[in-house]
Amino acid sequence: MEKDTLCIDVAMKDDKTALRNSILIFIICLIVRTLEVIFIRTDETIISECFINKVFGIIVLYITLHLLNLKWKDIGFNKERMLINILKGFLLSAIFYALGFLIEFIVLKLQNNPGHIEFFVTGFSLTGNVVKHTGIGFVLMCIFFNIVNVWMEEGLFRGFYITYLNRNFNTKKAIFIAAFLFGFWHIVTPFRSLLDGDMDLISFIAMSLGYIVLSGIMGIKWGLLYKITGSIWMGLADHFFNNCLFTNLLHVVTSTGVDEMQIARVLIGQLTSFIAVLLYMKVKKINLKSFEAK
Repeated sequence: MEKDTLCIDVAMKDDKTALRNSILIFIICLIVRTLEVIFIRTDETIISECFINKVFGIIVLYITLHLLNLKWKDIGFNKERMLINILKGFLLSAIFYALGFLIEFIVLKLQNNPGHIEFFVTGFSLTGNVVKHTGIGFVLMCIFFNIVNVWMEEGLFRGFYITYLNRNFNTKKAIFIAAFLFGFWHIVTPFRSLLDGDMDLISFIAMSLGYIVLSGIMGIKWGLLYKITGSIWMGLADHFFNNCLFTNLLHVVTSTGVDEMQIARVLIGQLTSFIAVLLYMKVKKINLKSFEAK
């Protein structure tokens, strides 16, 4: 009995250590993200993207992997079926965002405010402020910084956290912890809007909760894709095209503004694709317990 109790105590300490280390890494990255979003505001410059915290996150991830004697392939950046999984990720994003665009056009038509798609570079805005950038240089910068963005976020929140936490927690808990941290990661943007006076406290609370829930659902979806495919690429591709093509490059323009229903479009695209992944798992009889031995 004493031996069994000792084993349980050690396991509990290991669980706490894994969770503590994960939160510590998250806090370090979040501090840099907060400083950039609130003070440096790289996304409000010609670059239109907060990239400093993402580069910092990649460096932190590289150092962490080195300290744990892990390689990039150990957290899903493997070469096996890389191209096919990237293609699957693009198709997943394209199919369900096409549905989002279709519903958006139908609603705008019913409102007697028809829209059309335009291709230009801009950042995501909570306040509706849109600055259009054209030219191949802006497009290439948008693509490059979005690659940096998804490499850091998928590498950290899916590849590393799920792999690392899965050592001490079951797959379900690992995915949910990583998804919660990913959701909380995104409330910095509405917090800046609160500080700037662009939204009141009630709006901030509502927007933050919405961010945590939506980003958390996206995190769960990409976590499931990571476990299903055994690599980071499908979720990374879906994440990339969600951010780069369907948010930063393709825009719905009407006589009254630009991307007035963008948040609804994102909700439709992400929620329907999430449901599709769950249905795929159900049809294929895939459950999270099947990944425990992997």
